[in-house]
Amino acid sequence: MGRRRHPYSRRYHARMHKAQRPADAQRVVVVGAGEQADIAYEYFTHDSPHEVVAFAVEAAYRDADEHEGLPVVDLEQMAERYPPGEHGAFVAIAAQQLNRLRRRLFDAVKAQGFQCVSFVSPHAFVWHNVQIGENCLIFENNVLQHHVSVGDNCVLWSGNHVGHQTAIEEDVFMASHVVVSGYCRIGARSFVGVNSTFGDNIEVAEDSVIGAGAVVVKTIAEPRGVHVGSPAKPTGRDAFATFGVQG
Repeated sequence: MGRRRHPYSRRYHARMHKAQRPADAQRVVVVGAGEQADIAYEYFTHDSPHEVVAFAVEAAYRDADEHEGLPVVDLEQMAERYPPGEHGAFVAIAAQQLNRLRRRLFDAVKAQGFQCVSFVSPHAFVWHNVQIGENCLIFENNVLQHHVSVGDNCVLWSGNHVGHQTAIEEDVFMASHVVVSGYCRIGARSFVGVNSTFGDNIEVAEDSVIGAGAVVVKTIAEPRGVHVGSPAKPTGRDAFATFGVQG
């Protein structure tokens, strides 16, 4: 018996007539050419209806013309090569500079007129009234309960639980196996470490860093703090210094 080809494999895309693709399928340019871009390419290619057609990198940093067998173009020329009306974009950058690099490139892509697609794993549980913004990457085994909202440009790695009525603001990076209880708010541009836990009704100020395994039992009101431990306590360190944010 022959090997069964995944229905969203790259070969499948190549053979599939445009009219046969799902209505929401898009041809996508991935911004980036590092590990996060490789991951985005894998997930879009093998677990979504979308087709990655190229990569884009800022001209000053582009050192190749091809990646994964696809063209690599200057980000500054992206709209000329791949018109926004015919292509979507996805900015595949991790948490560098406390999510500011991803935001800067997201803004640059939007300024060229692109709509950014989001990847939400078909193996995630997402309740019907969840709201998810542009350019989000939500991996397998995430649970997003009713009336959760996720802002633009967020990454939720695998296996997280986000409780009912919780808001994750824009540009957040959440590592794996985080438990966020109900009625919480995770502030913009925060980094949430693996295996951390948040009780009900917790608010976390913007630009916060929550260490791996931290247990947050009360609201974090001051921005730019680094919090670790159980219960989580401020370390006195500055989140900008920790992530190399300038200014």
